Amino acid sequence: MEQKEIAVGLDIGTTKIVAMIGKRNEYGKVEIIGVGRSKSLGVHRGVVNNITQTIQSIQQAIQEAETDSGFQIKNVVVGIAGQHIRSLQHSDYITRANPEEVIDSEDIYQLCNQVHKLVMLPGEEIIHVLPQEFKVDGQAEIKEPIGMYGGRLEANFHVVVGQVSSIRNIGRCVKSAGLDLSAITLEPLASANAVLSQEEKEAGVALIDIGGGTTDLAIFKDGIIRHTAVIPFGGNVITEDIKEGCSIIEKQAELLKIKFGSAWPGENKDNEIVSIPGLRGREPKEITLKNLSKIIHARVVEIIEQVYLEIKNYGHEEQKKKLIGGLVLTGGGAKLKHLKQLVEYITGMDTRIGFPNEHLAGSNDEETTSPIFATAVGLVMNSLDNTKRESQEEVVLSDQKSAEKKPEEQFQEKFVDEEPEEISEEEQTEPEPNLEQSEDHKRKSIFDRWAEKFKDFLDNAE
Repeated sequence: MEQKEIAVGLDIGTTKIVAMIGKRNEYGKVEIIGVGRSKSLGVHRGVVNNITQTIQSIQQAIQEAETDSGFQIKNVVVGIAGQHIRSLQHSDYITRANPEEVIDSEDIYQLCNQVHKLVMLPGEEIIHVLPQEFKVDGQAEIKEPIGMYGGRLEANFHVVVGQVSSIRNIGRCVKSAGLDLSAITLEPLASANAVLSQEEKEAGVALIDIGGGTTDLAIFKDGIIRHTAVIPFGGNVITEDIKEGCSIIEKQAELLKIKFGSAWPGENKDNEIVSIPGLRGREPKEITLKNLSKIIHARVVEIIEQVYLEIKNYGHEEQKKKLIGGLVLTGGGAKLKHLKQLVEYITGMDTRIGFPNEHLAGSNDEETTSPIFATAVGLVMNSLDNTKRESQEEVVLSDQKSAEKKPEEQFQEKFVDEEPEEISEEEQTEPEPNLEQSEDHKRKSIFDRWAEKFKDFLDNAE
């Protein structure tokens, strides 16, 4: 199998780092061929705070994935989250030089590029510019303007912004681990790709990805991303509360949460007790499961209320913006018992647990389809989609080249004398081929970022 047929997603989380290798099978589904995971030691709330430890954790996860799959990893798509991420809405427009020509991808690229030049706060950088709806000469609610006539092209954008230093630190860790960074993707967008169906995105749905250090939110309506947010609380805060509330060490608190934890205190009877061994010969501690679930409940309610506040800020209570698809919970925190019932009780919205098996091949094992791996699966899918798009664009460009050459060939067939060498020399002095080259160069500039990455990818593969 060629290197370009596989894709690697690297999920740098607060509790774990996951490297996942995948490929598309003949039915277009994603097949996971290798997974590596390691304990994340240098990341706090989605932000790198120890470069050396993070590099070691990445190398460990990559090595495990390489051993599992038998492939050597060179390029990765990395997910980014953290409390420094924020999003904003922005409208922009361009006036086209020639309204008699149809709108093409060059115009959309130009419009998106204009948004990328927005002046941000000091130390901030734009990560994603996501077009929502387009307007052509005042005609609103256009989802796909390519092929239409118009002089003024306008669009509403969802712009995701992050701190330059945090993004660079992640890039530094990846490069120091001996890898090439092919793209950075916002983690809630990656998770959404993995666990949401197109019908849900059309109807209106909010994805809540409860990770170790952060809870990520992505809201979709009419098939378009409408709102993203990163809340700086996750499963680690719950573990910390159990540790403090029960006076036990962190490792024991984490095990208690996973094995006996529940978000609904009414489930546990008063006489249900778990005994925890004491440290260094001390007396064992006895903890009632009712108290444990009360501690968990208090923190989970706080997290859900913060998420619900973001959903209200988006405008869920307006009839036009109502999220008919409800909520989808994913990430490691979604495995907490009775969380779905508590979320439904607090928000009054339909809720389901999101498993990343929507786009996965049936041959994948159960562990891969756990909510814990939702982000990693989404990153693999993003990488595969980017590679597919690049190869399609290369085919389109080569087709356009050959289509442009045909009229010249016909001209030569009709009017060329029997000395082809002399004619070709004359043709070289004519300006037409230069024009063609400049047009071709202009067309390539639409995809230059993707195309360059693709060439590097192929060079590395050789």
